[in-house]
Amino acid sequence: MRKLSLALLAGVALVGCGVDPQAENQEIVSNLVKAGFPADDIQIVDNQVYVGRDAHVTLEASLEMLQADKGAEQYRTTNLVSTSVKKICINPTSAFNSYSRLSAGLDAAIANYNSLGLSFTMVRGPATGCNANISARTMSGAGGSAGFPSGGLPYGIINIGTGLQSYSSGVNKHVISHELGHCIGFRHSDYYNRSISCGGSATNEGTAGVGAILIPGTPSTATSGGSVMNSCFSSSSTGTWTSSDRTALYYLY
Repeated sequence: MRKLSLALLAGVALVGCGVDPQAENQEIVSNLVKAGFPADDIQIVDNQVYVGRDAHVTLEASLEMLQADKGAEQYRTTNLVSTSVKKICINPTSAFNSYSRLSAGLDAAIANYNSLGLSFTMVRGPATGCNANISARTMSGAGGSAGFPSGGLPYGIINIGTGLQSYSSGVNKHVISHELGHCIGFRHSDYYNRSISCGGSATNEGTAGVGAILIPGTPSTATSGGSVMNSCFSSSSTGTWTSSDRTALYYLY
């Protein structure tokens, strides 16, 4: 089966307006290193800082990671969505909506989360009564990118590759569910060895001590196809939650 990376691959470009983005990014990188992320796991792409190749980290989120207790390992970040958030609205751009399979994948991913009866519901925007909003945007390629929660709110953007228009509805459901998972605080389930789902040589995103916390009841080792939150996906993926995915979501939310 073909393995596809969820990583954002693009050229590095540093531009800014009003503030010095280079100085801010250097502070974020410094905070992540202090929090325990290995330096080779941190990338600056299009003037934004990423860890784990597809998770954007803001300055606020990096500061929260420094304030967290140390000593745990794997699965979720230290930052989660507050229990006061009951309705998360996912707002696709017009460009996103122009891709039929991305649009259908978004509906399927929303239904994926709502099928579990979690502490929050997701709805497709525009909608009223939203406690939090996530913008669904497009990017090049056949992967995606997102970020981690901060301030009790989910990360506000998912970027989904327009190349996914050529893949099945199940793959689109998988990738969008995966990126929304980062928005509510999930790390890659095979963070310690990306070759489990991606193939190739072993790559460790970093156990970190903070920012990578084992969720009780879930396995501490990953398997190929064992989680929607694996680093890479198969072209035959259906986007269906695995038992460990459900356990993790029920435990947190």
